[in-house]
Amino acid sequence: MLGKALALATQVGLEGVTIGRLADEVGMSKSGLFAHFASKENLAVAILDEAAERFVAFVVTPAFKKPRGEPRLRALIDNWLAWSKADFMPGGCIFVAAGVELDDKPGPARDRFVSAQRDWLSTLSGAAKIAVEEKHFRSDLDTEQLAHEVYSIAYGYHFLRRLVDPEGAEKRARVAFERIIADARVRA
Repeated sequence: MLGKALALATQVGLEGVTIGRLADEVGMSKSGLFAHFASKENLAVAILDEAAERFVAFVVTPAFKKPRGEPRLRALIDNWLAWSKADFMPGGCIFVAAGVELDDKPGPARDRFVSAQRDWLSTLSGAAKIAVEEKHFRSDLDTEQLAHEVYSIAYGYHFLRRLVDPEGAEKRARVAFERIIADARVRA
């Protein structure tokens, strides 16, 4: 059921996923779904929780099987680029849609989204810190700045791939990532 809700939210936004609409999609009664979620806001939080769990399984967990340092950071980036093309998100990255929809809307859904994004930035920064420890990246690297730049490029990629440059967006994003990684490396 949450898989269907997630897929639908990528196409119509969190606001567009109502208990009634989801009930129709999954063939359940509206009252049955309402009993489960109790409110549209709880449904939105549940969709974001589902997305966060899938993100960890799709992006983070496989990357953490790679060697520490630059290989792991590269795997996080590669997996993240593949994320928005996942079959279970026919409308693209749910987090792009949620970011636009929730940026000025306080409440539990926004809080959950912000928490997930902070965790992701921390994961990226942490992977860069490990690359410093492994001596792949220079010791004076601002790992939080690296995480910010990678995050910004990836979200730009998600928009550009869907709207402006479907054929060239990934190549351009990878060029930008390579610049960041080259700048981060230990200088000989």
